Amino acid sequence: MRILLVEDEPEMVSALRSALVRHDMIVDHVSNIAAAEEVLCDRVHDALLLDRQLPDGDGLSLIPTLRASGNPLPVLVLTARGDLPDRVDGLEHGADDYLGKPFAFEELLARLRALLRRPAHLQSHVVRVGRLCFDFTHQEASVAGIPLEMPRRELLVLAALVRRMGRMVLRSFLMEAVFGMDDEIQSNALDTHVSRLRRKLADADAGVTINGIRGVGYLLRETP
Repeated sequence: MRILLVEDEPEMVSALRSALVRHDMIVDHVSNIAAAEEVLCDRVHDALLLDRQLPDGDGLSLIPTLRASGNPLPVLVLTARGDLPDRVDGLEHGADDYLGKPFAFEELLARLRALLRRPAHLQSHVVRVGRLCFDFTHQEASVAGIPLEMPRRELLVLAALVRRMGRMVLRSFLMEAVFGMDDEIQSNALDTHVSRLRRKLADADAGVTINGIRGVGYLLRETP
């Protein structure tokens, strides 16, 4: 699960990131609405944890824009403004859930998992390219019905390429999609994952190729 955390309090960010990572989640963080709008355009996240009191305004203002773009991303609002009128306001703005600060992490995790179990998010979203099928709901890849076994990071590379099939995906975007925006990694780590992924797709006769421009990025194409 990949989470976007929109929060400007460093201590809260540190605590939430540490706790979520321990539960095998990738956590990306931005501290204001403008940065969140830019990141959300890429649609790589499974849920949004959104603070209300941000440096450039009320976090709730982000939700109508998100919904107007057709993005059904589950939104859990985190705020110190937990009175009934504030909770109602948050839900009417399109939030899926609302949790007042301070809160127990166990409750946050339970609410987050409950959001992702809702029927709207259980419907399979499958993209087919060549003979390759990628199920974004279950994060699975297969060729002719046979699952492709691969480590999580290779799966994340493939997911990012499939989402933008036929278009160049910049290295910087792939690095963020695979490793998270704040991870310290070696510069050749992405190339290693792509190389292994190429071999697996070729061995499975997936009908797709991964082309690249050195230092720029990669794109996925159907094999002619």
